Amino acid sequence: MSAVLRMAEVTRVHGEGATEVHALRSVSFAAHPGELVAVMGPSGSGKSTLLTLAGGLDGPTSGVVSVEGVDLAGVGAAGRARMRRTSIGYVFQDFNLIPALTAVENVALPLELDGVRSRTARAGARAALEEVGIADLADRFPDHMSGGQQQRVAIARAVVGDRRLILADEPTGALDSETGESILRLLRARCDAGAAGVLVTHEARHAAWADRVVFLRDGVVIDETGADHADALLDAGRIR
Repeated sequence: MSAVLRMAEVTRVHGEGATEVHALRSVSFAAHPGELVAVMGPSGSGKSTLLTLAGGLDGPTSGVVSVEGVDLAGVGAAGRARMRRTSIGYVFQDFNLIPALTAVENVALPLELDGVRSRTARAGARAALEEVGIADLADRFPDHMSGGQQQRVAIARAVVGDRRLILADEPTGALDSETGESILRLLRARCDAGAAGVLVTHEARHAAWADRVVFLRDGVVIDETGADHADALLDAGRIR
């Protein structure tokens, strides 16, 4: 089965000379249809860098990042933006909602930018907000929501439409335990329906929702294992 996301020998270097930092070092990684992959590691291990490259928000210093067989470096900025509107959903740690738009407008925006009629896009957005449990906040602006509510709007925006790849950077960080579990259940359901998902998390109990766990340290993949072994690796200090 072809991978939805494939990274081949990807290196990302920031800065030059004495300030040079290797965020990723020759990382090869794939996520397939129907698969949820958790990425774990200490702060500074390269987890968020991996996601930004996978979403086309940054480019590798060397190596290839492809989504559904398309080399992201070869489609240009406009092509990458189009893919994020149509096939790549991204949940940011800091939400990245537009303050001047309501919740439903924020969620519908990617669809409308891709040419979906406003009425159809808003209907899809309201359905996505219902999935994350805040349909009643559809007409509220981000500044009038709690951090947890904004987080759920951001998740709804990431899953609205026909997303083939869902990238989630600590998506439950601002949520209580019960709501966090419901969001992980939603991500799991989207993957079970055929999407590929990549979940960055520090929590072994969240990684337990994944099919596979990839451990990063100092920009290098140090282990890949089934989700049921995440606790043991954490207890052994493998990623601390």
